[in-house]
Amino acid sequence: MRTVSTRERRSHLSAPRVPTVGIDIGGTKVMAGVVDADGTILEKVRAETPEKSKSPKVVEDTIAELVLDLSDRHDVHAVGIGAAGWIDADRSRVLFAPHLAWRDEPLKDALTARLAVPVMVDNDANSAAWGEWRFGAGRGEDHLVMITLGTGIGGAILEDGRVKRGKYGVAGEFGHMQVVPGGHRCPCGNRGCWEQYSSGNALVREARELAAAESPVAYGIIDRVGGQVGDITGPLITELARSGDAMCTELFHEVGSWLGVGLANLAAALDPSCFVIGGGVSAADELLIEPAREAFRRQLTGRGYRPEARIVKAQLGPEAGMVGAADLARLVARRFRRANRRRLERYERYERAADNLRRAVGQ
Repeated sequence: MRTVSTRERRSHLSAPRVPTVGIDIGGTKVMAGVVDADGTILEKVRAETPEKSKSPKVVEDTIAELVLDLSDRHDVHAVGIGAAGWIDADRSRVLFAPHLAWRDEPLKDALTARLAVPVMVDNDANSAAWGEWRFGAGRGEDHLVMITLGTGIGGAILEDGRVKRGKYGVAGEFGHMQVVPGGHRCPCGNRGCWEQYSSGNALVREARELAAAESPVAYGIIDRVGGQVGDITGPLITELARSGDAMCTELFHEVGSWLGVGLANLAAALDPSCFVIGGGVSAADELLIEPAREAFRRQLTGRGYRPEARIVKAQLGPEAGMVGAADLARLVARRFRRANRRRLERYERYERAADNLRRAVGQ
């Protein structure tokens, strides 16, 4: 896998044009899709992510069921998995997943044994960044940073056509940068992580707190859910914000502002040409992106005297990770096909030698 990762930019051009399956594992859903060599999704299916209290095998069972279901209708040559967690440098084990019960989990080997096709494992944001660079908003960019806003915040760095995974494979975990010392507790164990202020969880948490306190600004959403605060969701907040609900619009402005603050910090460290914003929360479009741009301009170090990175919405939407994982898996499919071809050639040579020996003995 290390060999593949160092040659990604040129390898994808010669990868076999065969259908592969991409898997996107998040905190709330597992989405699987068959993707062709042009990034077109031929079919997709999804299931809810099993509760984190359940064993890792339950999540693996869910993945296997989705892949086998798709394999009934498609000729699948490899499987790529984008997992919300830290993946080791060999891209085979999930070291830690804040929203799942995975700790040093040998995901690649476990699924390869069950699916009988090559499996590639990567961080979900790395997969999304690759998908956007290959087929979406990041095409033509040499220095790209991807931010995925969903249950939490994922991140990825792509330079000169290569995903930068770091020495130990865990680069890009921007969501767990501390932005508020002593702030909200994060599932990772720390306090004040960026994703506690700019993510789907942050959006829903703030809305539910206002509704539970029966704040006058929350009457609209309280009426919408019939007083059931637990029924408040991110998509509902997005819908109400688009229809002009003042509280929901304000919440998106707040989440977007925190997003811009984090992007300004990343610009100071990485100096990319473009930030691509993806994940489910990005469905809010300019309700989220415009406040982020405003805060970014206010917080950017050296503002007014340096080029500013573009901030754009991901074109592939919440399917970027799935598409990217499938495309990365195509590189593994090539190695698998070559290995099979070599095994077949060896078998044919042995058969020819055996035939020659039998004829010689017969004479």
